[in-house]
Amino acid sequence: MRVVISQPMLFPWPGFLEQIRLADVFVRYDDVQFSKGSFTNRVQFKTAKGSQWLTVPLAGLSLGQRIDEVRVDRRSDWKGRHHMMLAQAYAEAPYCADMLALLDRVYAEDCDTIADISWLSLRLLCEYFQIGCNTRFVGIRELGIDGAGSQRVLDVVKALGGSHYVTGLGARNYLDHESFERAGIQVDYMDYQKRPYPQLHGAFTPYVSGLDLAANLGAEGADLLQPNAIPWREFLKNERT
Repeated sequence: MRVVISQPMLFPWPGFLEQIRLADVFVRYDDVQFSKGSFTNRVQFKTAKGSQWLTVPLAGLSLGQRIDEVRVDRRSDWKGRHHMMLAQAYAEAPYCADMLALLDRVYAEDCDTIADISWLSLRLLCEYFQIGCNTRFVGIRELGIDGAGSQRVLDVVKALGGSHYVTGLGARNYLDHESFERAGIQVDYMDYQKRPYPQLHGAFTPYVSGLDLAANLGAEGADLLQPNAIPWREFLKNERT
């Protein structure tokens, strides 16, 4: 039983959707400190002038604030601006209308926090591509597990009865892999496929929002999301070579 634990990401990139496809349980990890410059409130998309950021403005951000406490700034029409930016950038994409409809469905909801709007963007991308249909989505606060770092992640996976913990590349910097092994849990790292597909505006790049995949391939873009993960020892060995 594979568990994925992740902070919210705004309209996440296709690699993250691959990770969702592997998850039997996905834990929304949003009671941790918000990091400026993260992908929680921003994501890249392609334009004729190169990649640009789609950023949700934040209100009254303070040092040490948790992701689920960070509020969205309502003082400007950033939703309308985002729609206009994407409509211009993807005007020639075959499924531009699908992508904009997806964007507008997310922005039609009255989300107070960046955690909520990022969470909704993920759920609707999953719905559009018909992935994660059999995945159980859980909020971290539902589990009532305190702590921090590697030990808290281990405690969450154990509480959920997980046999595998599937994680992104950043976990290599803090995860105590041996403690998972002692608990009988295998740690697997994502081996992001980054399969190329037809894109507008120059050479292919995988590091853009899943909205790009929707605009260019429509719902059939799900066929490119063929995930793979590798055991942690193999991953670290590859990192060293």
